[in-house]
Amino acid sequence: MSGALLGLNAVLEPGTIVRLVSQPDWGIGQVQSRIGTRITVNFQDAGKQVIDGSKVELSIAHKY
Repeated sequence: MSGALLGLNAVLEPGTIVRLVSQPDWGIGQVQSRIGTRITVNFQDAGKQVIDGSKVELSIAHKY
């Protein structure tokens, strides 16, 4: 049984620009997909990562 998505993770859609606060060195990332609690994000400095949205909360980033 999977857990509920944390915070804004439930509304993330492909194309959303995000950050993982616990990994600032990864840079900003773009959501590729969200299936159940699994969120695939392509980060500038860490490449493609699959995030468990029931355990880690992504924050929406603003591109400057």
